[in-house]
Amino acid sequence: MVRLDGATFLMGTDSPEAFPADGEGPVREVFVDPFHIDINPVTNRQFAEFVKVTGYQTEAERIGWSFVFQGHILPERYEELVERTVPGTPWWCLVRGSCWRHPEGPDSTIAGREEYPVVQVSWNDASEYCRWAGKRLPTEAEWEYAARGGLEQKLFPWGDELTPGGRHLCNIWQGEFPTLDLAEDGFSSVAPADAFPPNGYGLNSLTGNAWEWCADWFDPRYHETASWTNPVGPPSGTARVIRGGSYLCHRSYCNRYRVAARTSNTPDSATTNMGFRCVRDL
Repeated sequence: MVRLDGATFLMGTDSPEAFPADGEGPVREVFVDPFHIDINPVTNRQFAEFVKVTGYQTEAERIGWSFVFQGHILPERYEELVERTVPGTPWWCLVRGSCWRHPEGPDSTIAGREEYPVVQVSWNDASEYCRWAGKRLPTEAEWEYAARGGLEQKLFPWGDELTPGGRHLCNIWQGEFPTLDLAEDGFSSVAPADAFPPNGYGLNSLTGNAWEWCADWFDPRYHETASWTNPVGPPSGTARVIRGGSYLCHRSYCNRYRVAARTSNTPDSATTNMGFRCVRDL
């Protein structure tokens, strides 16, 4: 972990690239107290240790299925494994036997991916890990403060240009979503947590790769009522905030790999592109 000093920063964005319905703006001054944050998202190795010690079963394991991206399912097993797809987003498939140990379905494994971010973990699973580790999930404000890496109102943790000098600095989709991923950044699925350079605070994998759960309930209008000092989301809701985007993000469909972007998912959901990192109070 690294310690981040408390500070006031400009949270949110008024960029024309923002999704107004997500409540990314307006830009406002927000203060967060000092805290420690994981350098990397929680990895398969770390989550395996938690499971070994506690015997914990994730929600996907207990339910018996989770969501897998269509491009990661073996074509010859598609009819056998896929029970249904999600209306409106048919590239998300309900696959029996998928879980954190088998993220792309029962034929997949995390062997050799010990230092990759753990995925197929729900918000509830992530909270249980945090409790075991003596940590917690970051608030949305803490996450954005950390992701910005000391830069003010930049689109990405390194600046405003997605590929400066033609160099890929994060793991997102290149090509035509959802059918053609050129993998020009070197990856067509989750990448190792430290595959790309860290931001100004020394933190890895904050853009693309895997979405990260935050503590807050999601509300597109929460900034209208939230405190500007250590803000948190509403007291209740139906979905939790996720931040950072994933390897499935593409400008044509979901350019939420910007540091101010936000979206949500239900706290019991698990997918091939959602993980988390922890923070700890001083």
